[in-house]
Amino acid sequence: MAEQTALPEGAGIPGVPPAGPPGGPGPAAEDRPDKPDAAVVRDALGVGVAVGLSGFAFGVTSAGSGLSLLQTCVLSLLVFTGASQFALVGALAAGGNPYTAAAGAFFLGVRNAFYGLRLSQLLSLPRAVRPFAAHWVIDETTAVTLPQPTRRAARIGFTVTGLTLYVLWNLTTLVGALGAEALGDTDAWGLDAASPAVFLALLAPMLRSTVERVTAALAVLLALTLLPVLPAGVPVLLSALAAPAVLFLTGRTKRGPADGDAGGPEGDGDSGNNEDAAERQKGERCT
Repeated sequence: MAEQTALPEGAGIPGVPPAGPPGGPGPAAEDRPDKPDAAVVRDALGVGVAVGLSGFAFGVTSAGSGLSLLQTCVLSLLVFTGASQFALVGALAAGGNPYTAAAGAFFLGVRNAFYGLRLSQLLSLPRAVRPFAAHWVIDETTAVTLPQPTRRAARIGFTVTGLTLYVLWNLTTLVGALGAEALGDTDAWGLDAASPAVFLALLAPMLRSTVERVTAALAVLLALTLLPVLPAGVPVLLSALAAPAVLFLTGRTKRGPADGDAGGPEGDGDSGNNEDAAERQKGERCT
């Protein structure tokens, strides 16, 4: 057998990334370039300011639906999730039962719990801080935090986005509720569509693959189809069924040809040839 020369510790093969330490980040994580703190803060401020200003639309819509100034401000302070807040005041403005409207807003906000499962691992915050950070787990903070290359960048993005958005959202909610009377008929302005429009603007660049685009299109189709026949908030919840439906169909499409090839005699022969080739490669490494 030919003598095998061991590479000195710390040396690597050109073009092959070194393996990370046991339990540490893999090569893919190491290859991701660090992002300057200033760039993270800039992106976070952009999202926080853009979405925070739409709190004005919520304040106007809430006041126009019959809620008092105190009720409107408390909603933004304690609920702090724009989609659920708009769903609640929209259902109330349409004459819906308050308990039904609150239930729809609650279930719409349940998605934030799933965001929290991912962000808790990524941020790894101290236990004493987690209850306060949970209040800022919303669509926008998740959208800024997840793409960050390091834990430090993720924490900065989450904190700056959450703080900026929380302060601006509540301030503009107050201004909108106070200025609702000056605007007159709030329905004519269409301000209730401001928050969903901002969220769609954030979501659109993240739809990069065909599967993601098809899932989003199917979700929109489901929501628009069910909107005239179901109570407010329910079509949005049911549109989430688009994701498992597309994944199921995609899985069947991928498995179909593979299963057909494996079932025939030619598939078995190819499998045997692959195993023989693997054995030959092992023998060549040892000589």
